[in-house]
Amino acid sequence: MSAGLGLTAVLVVVVAAILIGAFGLRLSRTTSDFYVASRTVSPLWNASAIGGEYLSAASFLGIAGLILAYGADMLWLPVGWTGGYLVLLVLVSAPLRRSGAYTLPDFAEARLESMAVRRTASVLVVLIGWLYLMPQFQSAGLVFREITGAPPWVGGLLVGVVVGVNVLSGGMRSITFVQAFQYWLKLTALALPVAFLLFAWNHDGRPAPHGEAPPVFTAPVTVSVGVDVTVRVQRPVTVTAHGQVDGRPARGEPLALAAGPHTIAHDTTVTFPAGTPVPHVESLPVLTDHEWALPLHGREHPVYATYSLILATFLGTMGLPHVLVRFYTNPDGRAARRTTLVVLTLLGAFYLLPALYGFLGRVYTPELLMTGRTDAVVLTLPGRLVGGTAGDLLSALVTAGAFAAFLSTSSGLAVSVAGVIGQDILRGGVPSFRAATIMAISVPLVLAAGARSLAVADVVGLAFAVAASSFCPLLVLGIWWRRLTTTGAMAGLLVGGGLACGAGFAVIVGGPTAGWAGALLAQPAAWTVPIAFLVMIVVSLLTPGRVPRGVARTMVRLHTPETLDVNRGDWRPRST
Repeated sequence: MSAGLGLTAVLVVVVAAILIGAFGLRLSRTTSDFYVASRTVSPLWNASAIGGEYLSAASFLGIAGLILAYGADMLWLPVGWTGGYLVLLVLVSAPLRRSGAYTLPDFAEARLESMAVRRTASVLVVLIGWLYLMPQFQSAGLVFREITGAPPWVGGLLVGVVVGVNVLSGGMRSITFVQAFQYWLKLTALALPVAFLLFAWNHDGRPAPHGEAPPVFTAPVTVSVGVDVTVRVQRPVTVTAHGQVDGRPARGEPLALAAGPHTIAHDTTVTFPAGTPVPHVESLPVLTDHEWALPLHGREHPVYATYSLILATFLGTMGLPHVLVRFYTNPDGRAARRTTLVVLTLLGAFYLLPALYGFLGRVYTPELLMTGRTDAVVLTLPGRLVGGTAGDLLSALVTAGAFAAFLSTSSGLAVSVAGVIGQDILRGGVPSFRAATIMAISVPLVLAAGARSLAVADVVGLAFAVAASSFCPLLVLGIWWRRLTTTGAMAGLLVGGGLACGAGFAVIVGGPTAGWAGALLAQPAAWTVPIAFLVMIVVSLLTPGRVPRGVARTMVRLHTPETLDVNRGDWRPRST
């Protein structure tokens, strides 16, 4: 794909987002418009917007890349990210809407009648939002570098500026229009190219990974390395390189590589002969095609990692602030339930597609296992399989969908984080919301530029683990157990959220660790979620005197259908 075509695709998405957001500006006047679109969003429109913001870079790029690298185990990601809405439907969506709150901290204060719990929830919302935003900006940089060769920070800055313009202009009402459009763009951007890819695959004789050997280069392949990498060569091979290999300059002469690790500097190209096993970057496992197709292979302690992943994705959805704020925009609890059902349908349709890209990537783009840029498989396949003008146009469409993913998810996160900062740190109202938006975007943008690059789905998975370990216990127990006390809720948030945040920080800063320590840190939900629930329950039973005085009234409010209480009004936090 030419740089001009890719830039055109990005520009079209950016301009469309700004124009649609400007339409929302005409309708946004009050604080309620900015925070919850005045609670007038219909289920289908709201479900499309939820799909737009929920299907992030991890869904659009990351799942396919992880399936390419790890195989069948990663199919649990789309299953969990979709199934989380079923748990949300059954346990949370309608009572949460009936609470009448604007944000998760609003709900925490309304249920626990405590400003301390509210402030703790506010900090966790901001941390989860920033942890989720950082990989969106990093992935935008990856895609923009793929198109233009520009430094990665340029793409992240572009997304940050566009998101800032939309959120500052119209708040939640504006973002709703933008995200609904972007869901359907993302679905089209994956579905249309995959039809051409499957046709090309069928015409090629339907090759598939099979046998007891790792993937090999079926033809001579030249691999360009964008960053310094250390790869494992499985058997001796003679290559041609331009750049620097193992600290020595290479100028195109034949170079013998022994079996074992080798360091390849950035901006180096290496040409491998046909039949060579694909060298893997050290952070990825070397799997035979048979192992790749089977579950519970490729990771240390796979049973633990799989169950922890399931727990994080199923329970983390209900604790994501940018997802929950959407249910406050529904007119009533019945509309919130209908919205969740539509979301399940929309997500189920979308998540059928990334697995196909991961499968085809294993066959046609195995060199990504050497560069470590497996997230780029969705961007690479159209040009590799289709080629020519059609391949360039399909690549441009996929690029447009990728940027729509960055923009929509980043917009939803920015709104939710800005809403909390504006209410709990600043003085509330539209001016505070706009100032908070700058803070919500700037911090993760700086982190994305300076942090070590990780697989986008891995970082998003850590955000799910933090949400599952903090807000999931708070919501489930707060809605369904009247004996939850202020002290118990505070202890559970601090212990569960603190442990999950600590694990995520260790992985992002320190990198992967071998053995049980690495498995426990990379997938913490299996131990942090039970600890959070246990702490909340035990501490609440030990402090019965700290049950909120108005708990009976609050529980009636959460569980009484709106048709029986038409004059309830909306709850407002005492702090505003």
